Amino acid sequence: MPRDFLKGAQDEYDVVVIGSGLGGMTAANILGRAGHRVLLLEQHYKLGGLATWFRRPGGHIFDISLHGFPYGMVKSCRRYWSKDIADRIVQLKNIRFENPMFSVRTTFNREDFTRLLTSDFGVDPAAVNDFFDTARGMNFYDDQTTTTRQLFDRFFPGREDVIRLLMEPITYANGSTLEDPAITYGIVFSNFMSKGVFIYEGGTDDLVSRMEKELKQNNVDIRIRCPVEKINVSGRRVQSVVVNGRTIRTRAVVSNANLRSTILDMVGSENLDSSFLDEAQAVRLNNSSTQVYMALKPGETVDPDSGDLLFTSTAPLFRTEALLSRDITSRTFSFYYPRTRPEGKQRHAIVSSTNANWSDWADLNEEEYAASKQDLIETTLDALDRYVPNIREKVDWVEAATPRTFNHYTQHQLGASFGTKFEGLGVSRALPQQVTGMYHAGSVGIIMSGWLGAMNYGVIVSNEVDQFLADGP
Repeated sequence: MPRDFLKGAQDEYDVVVIGSGLGGMTAANILGRAGHRVLLLEQHYKLGGLATWFRRPGGHIFDISLHGFPYGMVKSCRRYWSKDIADRIVQLKNIRFENPMFSVRTTFNREDFTRLLTSDFGVDPAAVNDFFDTARGMNFYDDQTTTTRQLFDRFFPGREDVIRLLMEPITYANGSTLEDPAITYGIVFSNFMSKGVFIYEGGTDDLVSRMEKELKQNNVDIRIRCPVEKINVSGRRVQSVVVNGRTIRTRAVVSNANLRSTILDMVGSENLDSSFLDEAQAVRLNNSSTQVYMALKPGETVDPDSGDLLFTSTAPLFRTEALLSRDITSRTFSFYYPRTRPEGKQRHAIVSSTNANWSDWADLNEEEYAASKQDLIETTLDALDRYVPNIREKVDWVEAATPRTFNHYTQHQLGASFGTKFEGLGVSRALPQQVTGMYHAGSVGIIMSGWLGAMNYGVIVSNEVDQFLADGP
């Protein structure tokens, strides 16, 4: 008989959390800590969503997500998880940019960027300070018609090199483009500029393991391989969820799944106002990604001078369409040194990340797909050889992931790496007004993308759910 992954689960919970990305896990942890009966359902066999990891022969471990997040993760982890987790977050100080326009290194904070822009790029210090102050002052309620391109043109007219320096890493961090609202760039950029780029030292496997331990200490019932088929609604109020053929009653649901899947598939159009449904159907998915995972042979090393994050491009200018093109010209290399996993084997790994379109991969037959993945690997090794000479001789394991890979493991529509575009945030926030007890906490509206955004959105929603449960039936 197949294993019953719901064996021993209760028939009713105060809250059911669908999906164990950072937003879902954080919401579950806060609600469990508050004393609520919480069921966390994950369709995959591991927790973490896109903030997860996998193991390969030879003891190689690869992190999925591009490593690097703002200092705010330290504060959020300390407050909503544990001091033990927060204390393992350390700064990455060697961020490199290599492209036809410039070659620079930075610690990626306001002070160092100001130095670069004024000395290396010759920008007026007043314009630099005004730009940083403007970005820092942005919030969700600001003007949403100004685009990121218009923001740059205001402070750095005609400076395509400056735009590239300021824009390229944020695009890789959360998928934002020059055509998106300026606030979706400014809020994320200013978060990074506070103190630089950080990483969890110990690897995502260690992080997720510690989070799982914390969840269990707070009595959260965690179930893997449990995809939710339906959220039952009656009288515009959440009643239960259907998972693995079983109906489990609940007063509230927090979905950490894709926004469109949550609304259109699990909740269902019959439970929503037509105007809200139109808004939900109009929400655009964000782009997807490709990645190439490379593990070095035992004894092989990478020169630390290679950097922690290396943003490379052969394109003459920064352009959104070039970043998404199947003909890849821009890659971000994440270097994982032994210090990244201080308690593990002394191994080096490198992960190449590129933004990508689902349409370039979706309709390939199996033979074409395999050939295209191999081409992705070969061209990536060619590109990396410029910075890590003889990389082919050093590599012990190489494999590639595509938008189809991300779709398979996360169930995100079109393999979206960063959820939905900006308009998704308003739809996500309005869901409880459509169905009482129904909440969403995921990667929506670029502001809420990335590790910190996902975690903090889980915080926001968990507080709302806690208040809803306290108010009674």
